[in-house]
Amino acid sequence: MKIGFIGLGNMGAPMAANLAKAGHDVTGFDMANIVVNGVNLASSAAEAAKEQDVVITMLPNGAILRSVAADVLPAMNKGAVLVDCSTVDVDSARAVAADAEAAGLLFVDAPVSGGVGGATAGTLTFMAGGTQEGFAKTALLFDIMGQKAVHCGDAGAGQAAKICNNMILGVTMIATCEAFALADKLGLDRQKMFDVVSTSSGYSWTMNAYCPAPGVGPQSPADNGYKPGFAAELMLKDLRLSQQAAESADADTPMGQAAMALYEKFVEQEEGLGMDFSAMMPRFEGRGRG
Repeated sequence: MKIGFIGLGNMGAPMAANLAKAGHDVTGFDMANIVVNGVNLASSAAEAAKEQDVVITMLPNGAILRSVAADVLPAMNKGAVLVDCSTVDVDSARAVAADAEAAGLLFVDAPVSGGVGGATAGTLTFMAGGTQEGFAKTALLFDIMGQKAVHCGDAGAGQAAKICNNMILGVTMIATCEAFALADKLGLDRQKMFDVVSTSSGYSWTMNAYCPAPGVGPQSPADNGYKPGFAAELMLKDLRLSQQAAESADADTPMGQAAMALYEKFVEQEEGLGMDFSAMMPRFEGRGRG
């Protein structure tokens, strides 16, 4: 396929590189003029989108997605597919989908899970929204960039799935860190805590696969000074999106709201900026009840 790839940051660059390595003709664009192995560079987003079968975007937020879409949709061939792999608000995804349809194009919102490691290894999970036709046309590319792609429904469904998933993730990480801090103060050995919880009803991904306690469980950012695999500020972004969506849908999400407030404090007032989202662990270790 001929592919345009817009947004060659920490996630986009390895994704584009994997597509090029698989033999696709990839033309990329990024405001920072990032060079990616095997990827031709364009001078603008519109140029990167011209004459392509598929255009993929990996962008910071919904406002930038809307702006980029306004540039690239007029440059795309009729019947081509715009695939947005960013994590943005549901309303922006649906707005761009409507614009794409009006222009005779297909649109798929396909946010990812798996972080930079998954992008590099080609093991991402894609949560896709949009038409079945659009999903079918891009399924081969999802197989190259990831290990699983789920068509979740109409436009915006991919973003909805990602937001709900990461709200669970943020809430669960906080609970896992709280539990370890409580176990410490009760004199319970961390390894014993892990051995019990990881095989009983407290089992979770944040405990078993991404344990926030150093030296316990599989290797995780906790064993590397909490350098980010998934940065705390990105978790905050996703939790804010979850609460924006909850407000729009009139959904009661008190745990999501509490998690957002804690990550806001952690990132904006404490030492969380630039740290992994599991660095909530040392935060709770050093705090008392008050």
